[in-house]
Amino acid sequence: MAKERLEEAWKQWITSRDKDAANQLIQAYLPLVDYHVHRILIALPKNMERDELRSHGLMGLYDALQKFDHERELKFDTYASFRVRGAIIDSLRKEDWLPRSTREKMKRIEEATEHLEQRLGRHVSEVEVALELGLSSDEVLKTTMDGYIANFLSIDQETKPENDYEDAFQTILKDENNEIPHEKLEKKLVYEQLQERISLLNENEKLVISLFYFEELTLTEIGKTLRLSTSRISQIHSKALFRLRTAFKKSTAVY
Repeated sequence: MAKERLEEAWKQWITSRDKDAANQLIQAYLPLVDYHVHRILIALPKNMERDELRSHGLMGLYDALQKFDHERELKFDTYASFRVRGAIIDSLRKEDWLPRSTREKMKRIEEATEHLEQRLGRHVSEVEVALELGLSSDEVLKTTMDGYIANFLSIDQETKPENDYEDAFQTILKDENNEIPHEKLEKKLVYEQLQERISLLNENEKLVISLFYFEELTLTEIGKTLRLSTSRISQIHSKALFRLRTAFKKSTAVY
């Protein structure tokens, strides 16, 4: 949508809550929903439906439009991202989408990994864990990915505020100076451990992690940048997460 039309739609929505203007704004910000659906879907099992996640994301977008206060010093894109992502994750939390067999396999992989690392005195690869358990390395990587997102979704915190705009605004713009000293220390230790783990990755893994989590590129965009297929980038991403699993697990515990 052209900038002039977008501004006019916002004006009509703000002044009269015009339904046509609302539809235009929803259409204009649909790419934001697709962006978050894509990033969340990457870590979910193949049986998860994109359309289902998208519908929850659209509900989050509409909720953001209804509650957005244009007088605040906050861009709609930022606020809407908070609501869209929160709506999708909240919907996933309500569903037990991870099969019992996968949870059992996760436990076996975690136990085997800890056992091997204690025995060998070093970090181990997914290939070594796979050989120990009689699984394929792809199974180990996929199960690790499923476990990571499951642990993330089980964190006891709200991603979608139950109250009004003020709650979301305060959450997004949280003043880190108000954090309890021991929380600051824990986060500092987590960051240091994460940096240490990242330094152990190979160059491709470091680059994919950086582009995906810090530059916020999609796997397809990373593939085009590195001239590799999306499936190859996905494999590199999975291997990197396997190596970082301990640091990620501890970081989710802090947050």
